[in-house]
Amino acid sequence: MKTEFSTVTTKGRLVIPSELRRKYLIKKGTKVAFVEKENRLVLQPLNAEFIRSLRGPLGKDSKALEFLLAERRREQKL
Repeated sequence: MKTEFSTVTTKGRLVIPSELRRKYLIKKGTKVAFVEKENRLVLQPLNAEFIRSLRGPLGKDSKALEFLLAERRREQKL
């Protein structure tokens, strides 16, 4: 793991080193999340690659949506 450094400006701005921006596909307009985790601050880019990683076991062929809609219809009948 290579360590990169940056300095926060008086306005609270932070420059992400170019090597890391390229590696994590951070471009102008990319939203990022700041997550507190075990006394650390984690910066997570919210780009398409990250969103795809959230699919997990459900994936795009999951029947979860169909199940939830059927369950909602069943509850409405009660």
